[in-house]
Amino acid sequence: MFFVDPRGLRLPPSRPFGADPATLHRQIARHGKSTAGMPSVILFRASDGELVIYDGVTRATRIAKLLPGELIPVEIIGDLSTPGASYPTVEEKLP
Repeated sequence: MFFVDPRGLRLPPSRPFGADPATLHRQIARHGKSTAGMPSVILFRASDGELVIYDGVTRATRIAKLLPGELIPVEIIGDLSTPGASYPTVEEKLP
């Protein structure tokens, strides 16, 4: 496990528009700016080195929105055979 700025993480192809607004709102209401006890965001490393979110789009978006520059815990679980640079970043899709 290591820590990264969530703004630079790439969104998965299944979530090209970012976090679901209703889910994000609920998570902000429940957790606010707190990262205490937050599970790691699960990532894949793309063939070009970009980090693509597998699980945790809403968590990454919440921290990127409320605490810009804050590092979050991440875990890389595998590699993708395709490049990730064409996927939008969390920062690009912030509400």
